[in-house]
Amino acid sequence: MVPNLPRALFLLLLPLLACPASRASQNCLNKPQLLTAIRQLQQLLKGQETRFAEGIRSMKSRLAALHSSVSKVAPDAPPVSCPALNAPSDGRKFGSKYLVDHEVHFACNPGFRLVGPSSVVCLPNGTWTGEQPHCKDVDECAGPQSMCPQGTTCINTGGGFQCVSPECPEGSGNVSYVKTSPFQCERNPCPMDSRPCRHMPKTISFHYLSLPSNLRTPITLFRMATASAPGRPGPNSLRFGIGGGNSRGHFVMQRSDRQTGELILVQTLEGPQTLEVDVDMSEYQDRSFQANHVSKVTIFVSPYDF
Repeated sequence: MVPNLPRALFLLLLPLLACPASRASQNCLNKPQLLTAIRQLQQLLKGQETRFAEGIRSMKSRLAALHSSVSKVAPDAPPVSCPALNAPSDGRKFGSKYLVDHEVHFACNPGFRLVGPSSVVCLPNGTWTGEQPHCKDVDECAGPQSMCPQGTTCINTGGGFQCVSPECPEGSGNVSYVKTSPFQCERNPCPMDSRPCRHMPKTISFHYLSLPSNLRTPITLFRMATASAPGRPGPNSLRFGIGGGNSRGHFVMQRSDRQTGELILVQTLEGPQTLEVDVDMSEYQDRSFQANHVSKVTIFVSPYDF
């Protein structure tokens, strides 16, 4: 049985298939009968062809109507996404897709701790499951366990710490110094007739600053001012300057008022690096030199821009 052919077509073809032309049989069709069967087959095929063509046209028409109706439908809404996130300062971000159900993770560089969630997920309403976190410097010097050897002081810096131990200058001749606090030295009294001794710094103080890398300039880093003893008139003239450590011209010294001088950073510093600069202040009374004071400023520049 041939299932793809209509039954009528199969019945007409059966006598032809059963009687090959090379073999005569009384059960086979004669020539007029055979020609009649062929004409009937031709008409049947023509009718089938017409109905097939009509079916194709109907299918095309339906497809055209479907295409037209689909085209008139409003376009699909864009997929929901959440606002873009940046890596926190002094940290990193993992994940760059902001569609629904996507996650973004955060971590901080060594020496910093994460404040906020370490991961957020994009919700169907276009918001994240939490606020974007930030990285905060870990103050290693504030912990219960000492980070520095005995006799040194811990100075917290961006992303780390430094152990310092400022020392007074060694004595020379009749000039000597004594440490009056962990960060200050004072000159011992000079002999009455020793002018060189009197021109040596009367006080030497030590100061430590921590700066981020590539800090915008100009910016005031340090202020130096005079302080008069109670009941004693102060100097009527002050002179400020940079005594050392400014060979590259990173700093300038200027007066902010009559009694105060300011150390100003005028060039961008890229870390990590450590710089030392000496700021001096000379006191005058009626144009007569009275005393000189030196502030030794050490600047730790962090490798991070925070």
